[in-house]
Amino acid sequence: MISRRHFLKQTTVAGSGAILVPNLSFNLYKKPEYGVQLYTFRDELAKDAKQTLKTIADLGIKKIESARSTKGLYYGLSPEGMKKECEALGMKLVSGHVALDDDFESTMEQAVRSGQEYVICSSLPSKGQTVDNYKSVADAFNKAGESCKKLGLKFGYHNHEYEFESHDGQILYDVLMDNTDPELVYMELDLGWVVVSGFDPMDYFKKYPGRFPLWHLKDMDFKEKESTEFGNGDLNIKKIMESQKASGVKHIFIEQEEYTSTPVESMRHNMKFLKKLS
Repeated sequence: MISRRHFLKQTTVAGSGAILVPNLSFNLYKKPEYGVQLYTFRDELAKDAKQTLKTIADLGIKKIESARSTKGLYYGLSPEGMKKECEALGMKLVSGHVALDDDFESTMEQAVRSGQEYVICSSLPSKGQTVDNYKSVADAFNKAGESCKKLGLKFGYHNHEYEFESHDGQILYDVLMDNTDPELVYMELDLGWVVVSGFDPMDYFKKYPGRFPLWHLKDMDFKEKESTEFGNGDLNIKKIMESQKASGVKHIFIEQEEYTSTPVESMRHNMKFLKKLS
């Protein structure tokens, strides 16, 4: 008998059906230059940001995406300091997770000083799992996108699981997609949460081609709804990687919130896993 995990590994089945991928080899695509979402190293960064950045660089990471912390957007470093540290280590600060709140003007100003390209809203700025709320959020996103564009930045949104709930017969994430301007709002698709929610990323790549320039790549334990090391969860990472062209992805950030050992050991495992795919 085929186990549930083995079956998911082979087909990456979600509630709506199997994930569809092109009949193309992973090797036909340009090898990605993987990045990491720094929330993966949140505790280490809080203790010693500079040393942690060096540790990340030593793992072969070339791109990073920051996340808000108790020490600010850059873990106690100034925007210029963060840029300087990354450049010295051969890394690029591409993106940052932020809040769309009353301090957003300061957030944008700091992002410009850091040299990053994307400013990504990390969670829904207002509560309410209704179509009307998501339309209101979409309006706020379009305005934020306009503000960012004027400063040479790109505004985006990172999903979780709840955006794929439905209200009045509509998938709320689709409401967000349909009411945001593709020229102003760029989507960072968290692949793990999409599939855990019972949906197929390829369906979104087909419906909204080129709308997902950023990914969060994470393996997930479907039962526990927790992230885990690549190959230890229920995602077929190889097949997902084959859908790069369809999604229009430019930056792939590895993210892992839970670990069997330490963040460093988990990331070392993940990098080795990805290397074997190429």
